Amino acid sequence: MGHDRRARLSQAEYELLAAFRSALRRFLAFSEDAARGAGLSPRQYQALLAVRAGKGGRALTIGDLADSLHLRHHSAVGLVDRLAALELVSRVRTPSDRRRVLLALTTRGEKRLDSLAQAHRRELVRIAPELEGILARVRSRKGG
Repeated sequence: MGHDRRARLSQAEYELLAAFRSALRRFLAFSEDAARGAGLSPRQYQALLAVRAGKGGRALTIGDLADSLHLRHHSAVGLVDRLAALELVSRVRTPSDRRRVLLALTTRGEKRLDSLAQAHRRELVRIAPELEGILARVRSRKGG
């Protein structure tokens, strides 16, 4: 059995990893609570955000959404069905290929997402100094 020649992490590096994970988890907890407060599941908020962001400047298909959210295709279909029932997302067939369906936010979806996205941006601005400090310490330790 060969020896692991990689340098072992120091106590400080373990502390950095733990601090980074904790900061991310706090942000995700904020995000989940904010989504629920707006009457959405966290996954529904993620889907609205992904649809609004698009893919390289173009609209998403359900397959793109599944990839973006790391879901199976049928789970993404169910998610889109629920968002469509809430009148937050619509399916739009492309004129050039009627089989191709793109996702678009409705006006109602845009409004719901805008309010949540603004709250998320404020939270990111608030925690940015902590994250930047952790990342700066990680960068200063690269290479062990």
